[in-house]
Amino acid sequence: MKKLLLGDEAIAQGALDAGLSGVYAYPGTPSTEITEYIQNSPLAAERDVHRKWCTNEKTAMETALGMSYMGKRALVCMKHVGLNVCADPFVNSAMTGTNGGIVVVAADDPSMHSSQDEQDSRFYGKFAMLPVFEPASQQEAYDMIGEAFEYSEQEHLPVLMRITTRMAHSRAVVEVKDTPREQNALNYDSVAANWVLLPVNARRRNNYVTAQLPRLEEDAATSPHNVLTDAPDHSLGIIACGIAYNYVCECFPEGCPYPLLKITRYPLPKSLVRQITDSCDNVLVVEEGQPLVEEMLKGIMPGNANIKGRLTGHLPRTGELNPDWLREAFGMEEREGYESGENVMPRPPALCQGCGHRDVYAALNEVLREYDNPRVFGDIGCYTLGFLPPYHAIHSCVDMGASITMAKGAADAGQWPSVAVIGDSTFTHSGMTGLLDAVNENANITVIISDNLTTAMTGGQDSAGTNKFEAICRGLGVPDEHLRVVVPLPKNMPEITQIIREEINYKGVSVIIPRRECMQTLQRHLKQKKNKEAKK
Repeated sequence: MKKLLLGDEAIAQGALDAGLSGVYAYPGTPSTEITEYIQNSPLAAERDVHRKWCTNEKTAMETALGMSYMGKRALVCMKHVGLNVCADPFVNSAMTGTNGGIVVVAADDPSMHSSQDEQDSRFYGKFAMLPVFEPASQQEAYDMIGEAFEYSEQEHLPVLMRITTRMAHSRAVVEVKDTPREQNALNYDSVAANWVLLPVNARRRNNYVTAQLPRLEEDAATSPHNVLTDAPDHSLGIIACGIAYNYVCECFPEGCPYPLLKITRYPLPKSLVRQITDSCDNVLVVEEGQPLVEEMLKGIMPGNANIKGRLTGHLPRTGELNPDWLREAFGMEEREGYESGENVMPRPPALCQGCGHRDVYAALNEVLREYDNPRVFGDIGCYTLGFLPPYHAIHSCVDMGASITMAKGAADAGQWPSVAVIGDSTFTHSGMTGLLDAVNENANITVIISDNLTTAMTGGQDSAGTNKFEAICRGLGVPDEHLRVVVPLPKNMPEITQIIREEINYKGVSVIIPRRECMQTLQRHLKQKKNKEAKK
């Protein structure tokens, strides 16, 4: 059977066809569509595959470990910075090992289309001593996810699958299985001594995992996905990793004239690498992201191997690769492209018309003009756009949940007013612990939890704390008299500005919750309601 699928959808379908029992994820572009595809899958519904969103990536990874402990297959999905959030359980999962298979999909974002950085998740695989799969096509993504589950159970290790934005969000025809594999049965084969990471157990597992590396490398070298293709011209050899292999092929539609090594599975297959470096005068490493392979080659290859790539300037050091950059590196003529329109004006992103965040920032700016040197610490979400015109309302945005802790740190330094602005989903993701720190020290900060009742930035997924924020804040110790809820509408501006003013002047922790549904999800819900009523 053939289907036209995004790379994300190919992974999701492949996981379902491989006998998936649960997907655990927090929405983050470009990984979001994996979980959404499973949530909308009739097969997932029929088999009762777990498919609810998690509070953050750490809880997702830990819950998947619990499913694996019971012998079933679990998929964990996140964007690259989410791997930072779940680094603790991810790295330790190599020490616990697996019972049921675990595949962790990290979707990297070269050129930072919607991210704070362009880190390369392959480093995490090397750091944790885990196998890494990096598919070069949608078909390979579908095939490799099933192989990854098999390999995870064979080697009793999680497998990291690394994709990039271009893979996640481009479509191709994929040949899928007619008959999905059945889910694993519940079993009790987990060895407790492997899962209780007391030092005595962890040292033993560490020796075992380290000793596995040569076998993992040998398996990578013999994998049908890692292919060395010879060619007549040995003046240059090309090592192409993951989706970058397609960029090389696009440059040479009649076939690559140089020896070409395609790498989509790690640890780095040194035996294949040595074959190409020994036989070629120069070697160009083409990899999306950071120069992981290029750096490794400079360490393991003989001194006479002339390695070129991002580090040498033959390819750009940062940003997403494309065939035009490769043509330049190959010394080929520049292709004729489309001329940019001279009359096309840039359109920076902006908060939607009617968005409640607009009213929050308008009120906040009006109040803060009354103070000397106020500082507003922002967070990750739609409301980060408050940094741009016309509001210029925030002074920082570092990572998920940092607004509250940075506001507290600024207050500790003597800053006043010190205000944190955080969204509802981000607050439950990683803002609650920061608020607890602030409450425990009665920090002189004002926290604004701008609640639009959804995870709006990534398309309107459910928000974990909806209708729970007052209870959460009370449970963390915020006093009732300084826990205020407002409706951000222009007509309520006098009330909102007065509340903000009062809470800034209060010497301690206060929380203001402006609550109004996101305009995008509101329109969607109204349309769904209208369609439902029309069917009656």
